Amino acid sequence: MARRTDSRRRMVDAAVELFRAQGYHATGLNQLVAKGGAPKGSMYFHFPGGKEQLAVEAMRESAGRVRELLRGAADAAPDAATAVALVIDALATELLDTDFRCGCPLATVALEAAARSEPIAAACAEGYRSWREAIAERLTRQGFAAAPAAALATVVLASIEGALLLARAERDLTALRQVREHLITTINAARPIDAAPDPGGAT
Repeated sequence: MARRTDSRRRMVDAAVELFRAQGYHATGLNQLVAKGGAPKGSMYFHFPGGKEQLAVEAMRESAGRVRELLRGAADAAPDAATAVALVIDALATELLDTDFRCGCPLATVALEAAARSEPIAAACAEGYRSWREAIAERLTRQGFAAAPAAALATVVLASIEGALLLARAERDLTALRQVREHLITTINAARPIDAAPDPGGAT
C-alpha cells in the first residue's frame, strides 16, 4: 500500500509542477508518467479518469500549498499588510528561482482547461475561494467586519494574480513590487481605526 501511495503522490507532484510551468494541453501523459517516475499503467490505476482526474487532484494540491503559505504568513506577520507582503515576496522568489516559468499554480489551467471541463473548473474555483477566505480571515482578525474583509480579500487576490501574470509575461518583477506597495498602503489605509490589537499576530 505504501508503494501505491508513494506512486500516486509522485504523479500528483509531477502534475503540479508540469501544469504550472507549461499548462494543461502542452503536458502529455507520457511526460506526466516519466516525470512521476511511475509505470504508465499506474496512471489509470490511480486515476481512472485519466489526465482530467489527475489535473483535478493537482489543482487541489496546488491550492492547498498556497493556502498553507497564506496561513503561515498570516500567523507569522504582525498585521495583514505585512502578511500580504510576505506572500508576494515568496511568490516573487519562486518566479526568479524558476526563471519565470512558475506563476500562479491555478491560473494557466483555469484559463485553458476549465472552460471544457467542469471538474477542473470546480477545482480551480474551490482553490481561489479558499485563498480569498484565508485572506479575509486574516483581515477579520485585524478588526475588519466580514463584508469589507471579503471584498478587500478579492481585491488583494485579483491584484496579486494580475501582477503574477504581468511579471511572468514581462520576465520582470516590477509589477509584483508595485502591487506589493499598493496593497500595503491600501490595507493600512482601510484598517479600522478602533480595531483592537491583533491577538494572533507576531510579537
